[in-house]
Amino acid sequence: MDSSIYLSLGSNLEDRKANLEMALQQLQTEETGVQQQSSIYETEPVDRVDQPHFLNLVCRIESRLNPQDLLELCQRIENRMGRIRQEPKGPRIIDIDILFYGPLILELPHLKIPHTARRQRGLVLTPLEEIAPEFSDPVTGKPIHQLRSECADQSSVVVWDGI
Repeated sequence: MDSSIYLSLGSNLEDRKANLEMALQQLQTEETGVQQQSSIYETEPVDRVDQPHFLNLVCRIESRLNPQDLLELCQRIENRMGRIRQEPKGPRIIDIDILFYGPLILELPHLKIPHTARRQRGLVLTPLEEIAPEFSDPVTGKPIHQLRSECADQSSVVVWDGI
């Protein structure tokens, strides 16, 4: 059984790459450590398109935190980095989402695992496929590479060239 935890990180304000790097550094705690990360991808915004393009990546972490405590850690990092939640799907310094927590399926008012948008977003599936193509979605049982091939999202997701 794969108990890997996968997070999606995204930024579309200020120094996007530095924001991702700072968030990754802050995920290195006594309880949590980044084990692997994807390439950085530049992605066009989805849902609210009148905003700058994002840089996104997915990382695999190991953690002793339960899902709710991990969510709180992610939100503390977002807050420390200056994230202001003014509008849903709006521009942000950093966004950290829990995609998968191993095989766990969890439905709470403030936390849904697996993340609800995981199957509809190329910006999530492309970097996730890079590092975990055979990881099985606990809801569908399908491996990530299959979910990516079935994804209808046509928005641009390209490896970022650093410019």
